[in-house]
Amino acid sequence: MKLVEPYQSVDEAMKELDNGGRFYNLWTKADDGVISSAELAKVAGIFSDKQKMVLYLQMAMCKLSADQKTSIIANLEDSLKQSFGDHKVEAILNCLPTTAMELGKNVMIKGTPKQIESKSDFNGFIMVPIMTGSVTTFSMIPIIDQYEVYEIRSETDEKFTLAHAKGAHLPEEELIVGGVIKELKASKNDDEAAKFFVEAVYYAKAK
Repeated sequence: MKLVEPYQSVDEAMKELDNGGRFYNLWTKADDGVISSAELAKVAGIFSDKQKMVLYLQMAMCKLSADQKTSIIANLEDSLKQSFGDHKVEAILNCLPTTAMELGKNVMIKGTPKQIESKSDFNGFIMVPIMTGSVTTFSMIPIIDQYEVYEIRSETDEKFTLAHAKGAHLPEEELIVGGVIKELKASKNDDEAAKFFVEAVYYAKAK
């Protein structure tokens, strides 16, 4: 999970984004007025996942005006513009109910996270792949075994579950968290209706 420092101007954004990519991106030029996938991947801290590239870009632009965002998006290379259209988040949510969620989509949620540290305080399961030779099977495990789990609350006290890989912890202050919507089960019963959680990828301070 990566902390994003939102841009304050178009000039700042272009200076960081139009960066020439990594050292092995020989055909990508810095300061040429075009933001390539390789350049965006570099600042996003990833390599080829365009869905997460788009999420990073939107997180980094979250404090700019609509006109400023449009100006930056206009400088994306054509394939990246297409990816932006496919994966963009329409609006930052204030912990909206799960009925507004769509599995596998990017989302940005604003609120204050509170970590859940005990299995007795939270009951939820996720499906994980298990490799045995050339055979892949799936098993349900408690989400708290695999992730750091949080309850994130909005100013209106709406709440939602988010999680990220074990390691660093989110600060308990108002944040904008960007991630991907994943499935969450209340028990190991396959017939039970699934809920959702956000697998957090990026976060930024809301203020």
